[in-house]
Amino acid sequence: MAPMAGICNIPAKQQDKLKQVGANPWSVQKGMGMGHSYEARIRRVLDYIFDNPAGDHSLDRMADVAAMSRFHWHRVFHAMTGETCAQASRRIRLHRAACWLVQSDRSVATIARDAGYGSVQSFTRAFGDAYGQAPAEFRRQGRIAPAPVFTKEGHKTMYDVEIENHPDRRLLALPHKGSYMNIGKAFENLAAAITARGRWPDVRASVGVYYDDPTAVAEDDLRSHAGVVVDANAAGEDGLEDVTLAGGR
Repeated sequence: MAPMAGICNIPAKQQDKLKQVGANPWSVQKGMGMGHSYEARIRRVLDYIFDNPAGDHSLDRMADVAAMSRFHWHRVFHAMTGETCAQASRRIRLHRAACWLVQSDRSVATIARDAGYGSVQSFTRAFGDAYGQAPAEFRRQGRIAPAPVFTKEGHKTMYDVEIENHPDRRLLALPHKGSYMNIGKAFENLAAAITARGRWPDVRASVGVYYDDPTAVAEDDLRSHAGVVVDANAAGEDGLEDVTLAGGR
C-alpha cells in the first residue's frame, strides 16, 4: 500500500515565536544547558515509563533510571520537556490506556490496573480530565485522538482532522516497527532528541507515516516513522533518519 501520513501542523504564529525564543513547543523555559548530554537520559526515562505503565514512577525511581541525583533530574527534565516527571507519566499512561480501550477487549478494570491506577474510579476520573470522556464512552467512539491541550487561559484546544493536498515534505524521523498503536514511544524519543538539539524552531509539523496494511502484514512487522517536517535546506541530525514524504492527497 502507499504510505499514509497523519500530520499535525504548527501554526505560523507559533513558528515565529519558536524562532525568537529557540524553545520547544511545549515549554518556553530557558537557562538550562539543554544539550546532547541529557538526551539519552531523557529518552531512557520516557522508554521506561512507556514500557512500564504500572511500574514505579516516583521521582526517586526516575532519577535512578536517568542516573542523576533526584534534585538535578527534576530540574533537567522539567526544563527540557516543559513537564514534570509526574505529568509525563500521567500523559503517557493515559495515552496507552486510550489505545487499549480502542484496540483490545480488556475490561476497563484491567486497563486501569495495567495503566497503574489503584481503582476504576481514580482511572475514570483521570481519563475524563484528559480526554473529556469516560473510558466506556471513548471505547464506543472507537478512535484514538490526542488528549486536549489546555492553554494558559484554561481553554481546551482540540485538533480538527482535514484531508488536504500537500507537496513533497522532508522529515527528520525515527523508525518504529510493530503495532501502530505503540508509535507513541518513537514520538516521545523524537521529541526528546529535537529538544536536546535545539531544533524546534526548524519544525513545521509532526508526522506519523505508516507503510503497511495491518490487515495484510503481521503486527510485529508493521513499519512506520515518527517524524517532524523541516525545510528542504535544513541541516540533518545524527541518529535521525532523513525521510522524503511524497506529495499527494
